[in-house]
Amino acid sequence: MARRHSLLARLLAMSVVVAGCSIGATAWLAAQSTSGAINQEIGESLATDATIYDALLGYAAGHPQWSGVQDVVTELSERTGRRITLTTQARVPIADSGDPQDTPLPRTPSAVVDPLAVDPVLKPGAAIDPRAVGPYQLTAAERAKLAADAQNQLRCLRRSGSDGRIVELPNGRSTVEIIAAEPQQKRSRPVAVPDDPPRAVPAEVPMPETSAPVTPPLASCGAPTTTTETERTANAELLELANACLTRQGADPLPAEAAETTWPNGLRAAPEDQRCVDAARREQLGAYVSPAAQLFITRPGTDQAATDLSTVGISRIAWTALVVLVLTVGMTALAASRLVRPIDAITAAARRMGGGDRSARVRTSARGEIGELAAAFNAMSEQVERTEQQRKTMVSDIAHELRTPLVNVRGWLEAAQDGVATLDQPLVASLLEETLLLQHLIDDLQDLALADAGKLRAHLEPVHLGAILEQVAAAHRGRAEAGGIELRASAEGDPDLAADPTRLRQALGNLVSNALRHTPAGGLVELRARRVADEVIIEVSDTGVGIPAESLPHVFDRFWRAEKSRGRHGGGSGLGLAITHHLVQAHGGSIEVRSTVGAGTTFTIRLPAMRSSVDSPGQITGR
Repeated sequence: MARRHSLLARLLAMSVVVAGCSIGATAWLAAQSTSGAINQEIGESLATDATIYDALLGYAAGHPQWSGVQDVVTELSERTGRRITLTTQARVPIADSGDPQDTPLPRTPSAVVDPLAVDPVLKPGAAIDPRAVGPYQLTAAERAKLAADAQNQLRCLRRSGSDGRIVELPNGRSTVEIIAAEPQQKRSRPVAVPDDPPRAVPAEVPMPETSAPVTPPLASCGAPTTTTETERTANAELLELANACLTRQGADPLPAEAAETTWPNGLRAAPEDQRCVDAARREQLGAYVSPAAQLFITRPGTDQAATDLSTVGISRIAWTALVVLVLTVGMTALAASRLVRPIDAITAAARRMGGGDRSARVRTSARGEIGELAAAFNAMSEQVERTEQQRKTMVSDIAHELRTPLVNVRGWLEAAQDGVATLDQPLVASLLEETLLLQHLIDDLQDLALADAGKLRAHLEPVHLGAILEQVAAAHRGRAEAGGIELRASAEGDPDLAADPTRLRQALGNLVSNALRHTPAGGLVELRARRVADEVIIEVSDTGVGIPAESLPHVFDRFWRAEKSRGRHGGGSGLGLAITHHLVQAHGGSIEVRSTVGAGTTFTIRLPAMRSSVDSPGQITGR
């Protein structure tokens, strides 16, 4: 999302303003003295260039080689006063109206003369020059017959009260063109009426600007002229080339009827296939036109009029440059001062933090990237301070958790040594219980250490989730019955899951143990599993006391308990949920909790479902 006070945007804005002032001043100075002359010269130059280009393009369209173009180049040069040079694409000279010892040719040609790829700037509206007819050039006999047919049609047309004229297309075909009646409001334009409308309209004849229909009276003056043998042969060749291209691209070939036209432009295809048709036309005409050549149009001679700057002009430029310089320096100084102040504040705060002050914060009103940097520093400082406090709290909690069972073991052993207590079976059982508690706490700490080091591994294999839920429920059913709590386990359809059975039982066991600890007699603890889309969802819910909303973000923190007292009468070390969180992550899943005070708590585990045909057992390392 774009930031309103972005540093990049401000720097760009400053650069745009400075550049705009500079460009505006330069353009204003240039426009005062040269705009009229430049516009006139450009207009004349473009018109001359277009004339030269069109003449050479027409020559290339009607000749397979450039061998006789020198006379054309010389005549154009004498008429336009330009030096005209034609070279191959490799800059090998073809024709030159000037002395080869004249000034070197410029790096970039004025245009590329290629009748199969017409420059749209110099000759708009024609990708292929219409004068490039190639195999469509009619024989003398065909031209004579078509001319006679056109004369008969024109005479018939005039007898019917209309008027027209005969237009000869570049390939020699004669066609009749209706001269429309003169409208009252607008002068009419000639409308072409070829035998295959509108695809045989000559390129030089524009279509009418109005969309009013014109009913051609030629239908009563004889049947339309069919294609000649020359045109049919050329059409067949064009259709074969186009279909070969379409076949290579995996498209359907064009039907034979598509080539029933008197002009190559008439072969039309769908937009996605037209590229093949155009490529086929260029391939068909390639042997009949001159190869592409570079055209250089320059002025003869090398003398250029030097620019004479008057004293007034020099003074104006100097004052303009000075204003731009002052503006640039002022804006740069303003931007720099606004950037340096918050950066200095961040530097000072970083030094205080490096000196041991974990409460160092940056106070700045800066926005944009600098403001975000200050906010990120403050967030980092708060995290460092919070981490330091958590470290101290963790050390205190570990000492507290270890101290209680060790004191009990030591006290009873000293009592037995002094003969105060008898080392009987109940005392040994009590000492063993305290030892197991210590072992459980050490195992939890080891799991957390592995998770912090990224070495808490889950060895995945296909498991029966329903069986695992029943095993976890069976392991805690005795404790549930002793507390008067109902414990249920169910799985919808036994979802396919790849998991580490030991680690999964450990995670679910921690959740069930936590649920039993906070559920009163008569309550319900339930394990449920189901598959939803590409996930397997496991829920452990209870009807216990619930967790306040403000405590939910800390549920998975180490040594955190919903009750504030450190007493161990409720059981639990405060590490079970933190370990469960890491175990779920090691399986590539996630865990979340929702709770209502007085109604109960639900922990939801989401694990990726196993696709039987794709997934395979493996190993995942989680942090």
